[in-house]
Amino acid sequence: MQTTKYSRQRESIKDYLAHTKEHPTADTIYMKVRETYPNISLGTVYRNLNLLVEQGEVLKISCGDGSDHFDGTTKPHYHFICTTCNKVMDLPALSLDHIDTLAGANFAGKIEGHTAFFYGSCPECITKTSNS
Repeated sequence: MQTTKYSRQRESIKDYLAHTKEHPTADTIYMKVRETYPNISLGTVYRNLNLLVEQGEVLKISCGDGSDHFDGTTKPHYHFICTTCNKVMDLPALSLDHIDTLAGANFAGKIEGHTAFFYGSCPECITKTSNS
């Protein structure tokens, strides 16, 4: 395995993702990291995000709105995607570990894991709709 040279900019991206509950896009991360590293380019942010995803240090969430979202929490957990505003949120305390067993019951292969997204309206969009 190739070792990657240390980068302050990459560490800044990881630190930002580790300390936010949001699931920002690369553009949002770029704007945030620019506060510390004003000369960073959007291309550098994309390259570092792709490297962090490849190394398993960051999750990339493709949710159909045309832009990927990123998550610094890599332990298994589930996401909710708002179909109105495209916000991505963690679903806390949800355990579907048994789904691998259920899915494998009539399958001759070996299931090693799963990914699941839940879709609907987030609390903010529900509030906006009911106040309209």
